[in-house]
Amino acid sequence: MNFSGTDRKWMKKALSLAEKGRGYVAPNPLVGCVIVSDNGQMIGKGYHERFGQAHAEINALNSVKDKSGLINATVYVTLEPCSHHGKTPPCAEKLANLPVQRVVVAMVDPNPAVNGKGINILKERGKKVDVGLFEEEATRLNEFFVHYNKYHKPFVTLKIAQTLDGYISAPDGDSKWINGEAARVKVHQWRSEYDAVMVGRNTVLLDNPRLTVRHVEGPQPYRIVIDGDYGLARDLNVFSDQYEEKTIIVTYNKEKVNQVADPMLSILQPNYFRGQTILVSKVDGHSDLDQAIKKLAEMSITSVLVEPGSRLASSMIKNRLVDKLHMFISPKLLGGGTRSVLGLGIDRMSEILELRDVSWEQIGDDILMTGYF
Repeated sequence: MNFSGTDRKWMKKALSLAEKGRGYVAPNPLVGCVIVSDNGQMIGKGYHERFGQAHAEINALNSVKDKSGLINATVYVTLEPCSHHGKTPPCAEKLANLPVQRVVVAMVDPNPAVNGKGINILKERGKKVDVGLFEEEATRLNEFFVHYNKYHKPFVTLKIAQTLDGYISAPDGDSKWINGEAARVKVHQWRSEYDAVMVGRNTVLLDNPRLTVRHVEGPQPYRIVIDGDYGLARDLNVFSDQYEEKTIIVTYNKEKVNQVADPMLSILQPNYFRGQTILVSKVDGHSDLDQAIKKLAEMSITSVLVEPGSRLASSMIKNRLVDKLHMFISPKLLGGGTRSVLGLGIDRMSEILELRDVSWEQIGDDILMTGYF
């Protein structure tokens, strides 16, 4: 399909609108919509703003002041209009019943409940439908949603901050601060965009992090703590602050979990944990991370940002549980301490893990490398 410069202009606008919903719409996709009259003027725009609220197409239609402008109009939408009744009525039916002439779609919806059905509804009602404009950009925009629907697992991103010589902490365990302030702000932005943040028990013990969004505006993510023994003190920040109920513990210790399962403990014990607990199998002395990822998917968690220590980072990479890597490289040298990644089981260069779609960006004094596994 050959799209015009005008088509590209309006779809870029729709993509920029879709981005505004990041962090607020999961497990739904990010969607933007622009409506252009037959004389080339934008008469409506909208995006999916919050999960459970109106979809992008409806918000765009509601913004149209003169409904006569819809006659022979073109609708640009970043994702195929939905065809099923969910929390809102199907957008494809709504558009099909309007006098719009053409619908330009960036990508087909990978959700099996849609997956071409919305496009077929529009075509059957005589609308001209063109698909594929900025498809790659739209797919990347919704990489969490696409991955979740394709693999039934959350999209997992690993964030590592290391020195130029590959260390994430000094020999005494101190890691504050390897990366600069600008990089830390970036991490808080990511936290606001992912459904959950994951750390290991050692990170909680050593750093007592809050894992909240503070330096930017945005929603607070779930906080996942891998605590196989189920023995971390409940007065630590992630178990005792105002977001305690958004903390999830992953553990294999069923016996300890059962010991504290009595709801009366919430009255008798001031440090009673009010978050959620996921029980998984014990594999080689540790919590089964693959099983944990699958159980998170069952909770409609579509994306996880992992802020690991060396052990958790290495285990997740070794077990092929990481989809994307963000690595901050700071212009600092330690000469000793804890390496960022160790023990991947690679013995020869032919087995090396090579990232794809790699990009480099300067963030303050640090370099951010982003790549996909």
